[in-house]
Amino acid sequence: MSVIRSAGLRGFRATVAELGGDAEALVTACGLPVAALDTDDLLVSDQAVGAVLELAAHRLDCPDLGLRIAPRQDLDMLGSLALAIRNSPTLAGVLECTSRYLFVHARALSLTMEPDPYGDRGVIALRYDVAAPGMPTPVQGTDLGLAFVHRTIQRLAEPRYGLRSVELPYRPAAPIGVYEEFFGAPVRIERPVALLRVPISLANRPLSGGDENLHRLAMAFLAGQTGGADTALAPQVRTTLQKLLGTAAPEIDAVARLLTIHPRTLQRRLAAEGTTFATLLDEVRRSEARRYLTTTDMPMSQVASLIGLAEQSVFTRCCRRWWDATPTAVRRGLAG
Repeated sequence: MSVIRSAGLRGFRATVAELGGDAEALVTACGLPVAALDTDDLLVSDQAVGAVLELAAHRLDCPDLGLRIAPRQDLDMLGSLALAIRNSPTLAGVLECTSRYLFVHARALSLTMEPDPYGDRGVIALRYDVAAPGMPTPVQGTDLGLAFVHRTIQRLAEPRYGLRSVELPYRPAAPIGVYEEFFGAPVRIERPVALLRVPISLANRPLSGGDENLHRLAMAFLAGQTGGADTALAPQVRTTLQKLLGTAAPEIDAVARLLTIHPRTLQRRLAAEGTTFATLLDEVRRSEARRYLTTTDMPMSQVASLIGLAEQSVFTRCCRRWWDATPTAVRRGLAG
């Protein structure tokens, strides 16, 4: 299963409510947890996210749903990648780090620079892809992605940055005029791929307000997310488990698949680092349980579910083992 951070659903709840719909019913119908509507770091199926956008557009008779959600999203939804982007010295730097590390946000998405398909030497094409072999291009998801890239360039460069045209690989149900008003440029449909055609001079335009040291630190952190052979694995496993809890079974096979490593290799490398998968899972559950108990008033059954435990009784036994106290005592600050 290819996954995306639940930050990709930012703005969905508010936009659906504005249109008179029920966002929670829609995500549930597509197999997504309701919690994905209000938190950024759950790992959820990107196909389910694409499906809920299409379902909402259909049920709410809103064929430009992706364009409506886009203004409610911002760079912060990209997490650590946002820090690297904001502190890049040029737009070319932004595109370079985005193309290299967009997988940290969503493994199936890519943004690359290509020569202009019409042969204009003063233009480069920003290609936006959703990798779903054998599947039709998701209209709302692609609309949202292109709109997000467009608005990000506007914020980093200037509102009128010289967008030449928008190329869509489908015939949208919404009027073309809606797209042209949003992008402020001509829109061509049924093209081979999704593109934004921008001036080539834009790539080397200096960006103000960046911090070179912050950019370097952010890029180093992102490099650590790639899971190279010399990178400590335990922190990556902890981070992945935190994102999986409450959305999918926190099993070693699932974590290994997300880290693109064989489960036996994962076990062997963790052993070399002096720990085990079971130990890390228990540590993450304990940390998340304390956070939910001390910072929210969620029912105990919901907390148990969010840390990947099937029953409240199992959660109670875990609390007694962790803190020699019941969940209620931990919530009241009575644990030792």
